[in-house]
Amino acid sequence: MSDGACLEDLLSLALARRHDLLTRLAAEGTDCYRLFHGLSEGRAGLSIDLYGRLLLVQTFREPLSSHELGTIADLARSRIRRDVLVVWNHRAGWPREPFERWHVPEPAALEEQVVTELGVRYAIRARHRGQDPWIFLDLRAGRRILAGLAPGKRVLNLFAYTGSAGVCAAAHGAGEVWNVDFARSSLDVARRHAALNALPPGVLREVCQDVLPVVRQLAGLPVKGRGASRAHQRFEPRSFDVVLLDPPAWSVGPFGAVDVERDYASLFKPALLATAPGGRVIATNHVARVGADAWRASLVRTAEKCGRPLAALAVVGPEADFPGDPPTLKIAVARLS
Repeated sequence: MSDGACLEDLLSLALARRHDLLTRLAAEGTDCYRLFHGLSEGRAGLSIDLYGRLLLVQTFREPLSSHELGTIADLARSRIRRDVLVVWNHRAGWPREPFERWHVPEPAALEEQVVTELGVRYAIRARHRGQDPWIFLDLRAGRRILAGLAPGKRVLNLFAYTGSAGVCAAAHGAGEVWNVDFARSSLDVARRHAALNALPPGVLREVCQDVLPVVRQLAGLPVKGRGASRAHQRFEPRSFDVVLLDPPAWSVGPFGAVDVERDYASLFKPALLATAPGGRVIATNHVARVGADAWRASLVRTAEKCGRPLAALAVVGPEADFPGDPPTLKIAVARLS
């Protein structure tokens, strides 16, 4: 059996597994989802996502052959929709090796598209100044939870990236939403998302700043790190009804390090202290090596130590287009007493 034929079989099985899910997503107004999750579906290092008309193929290890890329495109056009626009981004050597070295898409495929998830519209572009898509599809499960909690609530979105979760909360009736991220370019995309949804004026607030000093000030804690003595935005302590904490696995900056595997408590504690009594913290962990049970236990300990005990805590994974046991992404929904 050729590599292309083997890949076709894997893709066909993946599409068959998703039949019921894609039917449900279409019924609720969602046209963006993962078609193939190679890590758990037989081809590690390959992911295939559909964003409306855009078929975004990403490779993280070995590149595709031209035959394999053709197989993917043909199957998507015959089984999903005829008018897909295909872009393949090979990320193993980026940015030293630009995406154009491996695939030059038709011009229409590189234009900005508009997609819908849970009734909310978002901008998406296959290639931009970074390498990650503007919407992380595995976080749909978290955005779905957030949408249900949002009406009338004050929402703090930490490590907001392009603000998809914050815009989701605002579109589902939140009274106030803060999108906090250090990258101006990401928050500029959040503005594009917001403009697509005709949100009420004054609901969304952008905070372009390292998350650590922002959340620590909101929690009433001192700012740490060598950046503490430098100019940074000042905030008075205050609380939110819902806090979304979606950190990267690892980063380091002038206000300290983010280390999801070894020190989640340093993030979870200020998030808890910035949450109103009876409020919710929706926290994520993207490190596969961290087991759900161990992480859950660490969150409970952190809450007890900082005097904000939890009334309930549930850990869930992404939706069915991201199969895997255990899932890489874990989402904890903590309700404060």
